[in-house]
Amino acid sequence: MADGSAGQREWRVTGMDCGSCAAKVRGAVERLPGVADVDVALMAERLRLTLDESQTSPESIENAVRRVGFGIATKGARPEKPKGGFVLPDGAFPLTAEDPEPEGEHAEDSARPGDAPTPSWHQTSKGRLVIGTGALLAAAWASRLAFPADIAHWAFILATLIGLVPVARRAFAMARARMPFTIEMLMTIAAGGALVIGEAEEAALVVFLFAVGELLEGVAAGKARDSIRALSKLVPKTARLEAGGKTREVSAEKLRVGQVVQVRPGDRVPCDGEVIDGISGVDESPVTGESVPGLKEPGAEVFAGSINAEALLRVRVTKAAEDNTIARIIRLVEEAESARAPTERFIDRFSRVYMPAVVGAAVLVAVLPPLFFGLAWGEWVYRALALLLIGCPCALVISVPASITSALSTGARNGLLMKGGAVIEAAARTTHVAFDKTGTLTHGKPRVTDVTALSGRVDELLSLAAGVESGASHPLGQAICAEAERRGVQAAAATGGRALPGKGAEASIGGATVCVGSPRLATERGARSEDLRSRVAALEAEGKTVVIVLRDNAPQGLIALRDEPRADAAVAVAQLRTLGISSVMLTGDNPRTARAIAKGLGIDHRSELMPEDKVAAIRDLTSGAQVMMIGDGINDAPALAAAHVGVAMGSGTDVALETADAAILRNRVTDVAGKIRLARATMTNIRQNIAIALGLKSVFLMTTLFGITGLWIAILADTGATVIVTLNALRLLFFRPSGPSETTGQARSPTRDARPERVSATT
Repeated sequence: MADGSAGQREWRVTGMDCGSCAAKVRGAVERLPGVADVDVALMAERLRLTLDESQTSPESIENAVRRVGFGIATKGARPEKPKGGFVLPDGAFPLTAEDPEPEGEHAEDSARPGDAPTPSWHQTSKGRLVIGTGALLAAAWASRLAFPADIAHWAFILATLIGLVPVARRAFAMARARMPFTIEMLMTIAAGGALVIGEAEEAALVVFLFAVGELLEGVAAGKARDSIRALSKLVPKTARLEAGGKTREVSAEKLRVGQVVQVRPGDRVPCDGEVIDGISGVDESPVTGESVPGLKEPGAEVFAGSINAEALLRVRVTKAAEDNTIARIIRLVEEAESARAPTERFIDRFSRVYMPAVVGAAVLVAVLPPLFFGLAWGEWVYRALALLLIGCPCALVISVPASITSALSTGARNGLLMKGGAVIEAAARTTHVAFDKTGTLTHGKPRVTDVTALSGRVDELLSLAAGVESGASHPLGQAICAEAERRGVQAAAATGGRALPGKGAEASIGGATVCVGSPRLATERGARSEDLRSRVAALEAEGKTVVIVLRDNAPQGLIALRDEPRADAAVAVAQLRTLGISSVMLTGDNPRTARAIAKGLGIDHRSELMPEDKVAAIRDLTSGAQVMMIGDGINDAPALAAAHVGVAMGSGTDVALETADAAILRNRVTDVAGKIRLARATMTNIRQNIAIALGLKSVFLMTTLFGITGLWIAILADTGATVIVTLNALRLLFFRPSGPSETTGQARSPTRDARPERVSATT
């Protein structure tokens, strides 16, 4: 590259289903001369590299990728769909400078032409292959009952060949690309060897299970890609642009820096910008995870995808569409994926040494004794076949997925979802767990914790507050009404209710004006005494949001609210500590609230973190530890992708659930420890299976070489190893992830909604 002609090139590669696919694409191009810095992003279907075109042309790169079975097209061109492959729909990412922009009044409709759903699994070529091979396998087993053994034998052969042909085609394509020892080649030799020695039934079963595994990987990849589209949908398609004294709707993707847009109550903010007029509460939970809307006044910053809750805002655009908050989150997911090297499956790694050794040994056993010592060809070919069968990795190919399948089944029954064996392996090595706060360690909604009446009774205070907040859309107002309903307090009849943007709400009750608002509102109306200030300060020091109830500007009492920890959060942190795992809380909340929550749980914390700050914190942790991240919001998606294992709470957003490697479906924080227990038990089971399979093979390899055991013993050894390791894997079906400490902890917290509460009255 001395001539300086090297430059970065980018393509879109279609048909990739798993990390192994990405590794094949990488291997196909990185050996070519003039190629450097190869980056393959599986979910974004992107191939990026530095290319010296004086040594290798872009066409050569494309041909190399096509030869190993994938589609490829230059960036911005229509994607090339490989036969039977999955193509990420167009419009999954915001438009970039290179992308053509739709024009005309129908621009909104054409901006995202790829919103079609991912094809169902049975509509794909892999799905049809699984269905067909499975049907043939079932028919072959059924034929044993009605037909002679020869017919059943040929049925198993047919099932094997139908399932093996596409696998063998890919194996030989990989071999031509100088990658001979892939999982496809392993399967081809294993199934072919089983057919040669007459074990067609075993060959058909192995091929079928392999096809099922490949199908599941494709389905998971499709679901994950759907989540990327869901991210981009957070930003509205249109914006109300002010131009020439008029307001008109335009495509949000066309907004330019410096333009002014209107954001009505209930609308999503279409851009990153600065408020120039209006005061309103804005729900930023899609971006920061903060459960309480923040006050936005002129000069305040707002983020794309956040929701205007109360009053009209005029916002000046400060960032173009491709640089707004949601676009950055999407890029963070991509970058986190690229930064994390694909995990090679155990069998693929093991085959690099095991397969050449076994095949080479079988060839030597068949050839050397007759050639050099004049021994009988028939006898030594017979021993070579036995050796090949014993060396056939069928037991390994079946037993490892059997352990994974058993673990996934057990996890599903206990509300613990893990997306494949690589996730289980990574979870078993976890040393640190990072928790999001809102919706993960806490309920995700503010709740009343303290009611203090300064005049009259507590019930009267709640009745006034609920009357003012009746029908409120603000989370604090809804929480007050919910508390009154829980206590059986009737909301006072109110008229003329109206919102005070950024301050609270007021209404007329019994001829008096009653306000429920922030301490700031009480100060403006001259109702904040020193005693009231001290009470508010004490509650705010505990990380609570305080509202003051005023009647004709006279303070009637205080109501404090906070997003309270889940009942089992402290128990979960203690269980992780027992497992030798450290915990930390990452939150977009202010330091005061974060400190109060963390102190009650006995956990470290980092506060005021934007999505990119959470990613930076995760990367800092992963530099010296194996990190699991637990979150529930869209803002957690980049951090979930950056961690070694990302786990979404079941109550979280679809984006978090699909971006994550795993999920906790029952919303129990203690299930985090249960997930790690299950992963560790699974890896122990897998190691046992490997030891059993290789131990039996080692013994019978030696006895076969010395002529002590023959072909039928070899068959017994191989089949017996398969049966033993499968039965061992099935033990995981009876594993219980819940530890004894969890049961104890739950006994101490009989009510899931239990929370600390203080009620006082001062007359």
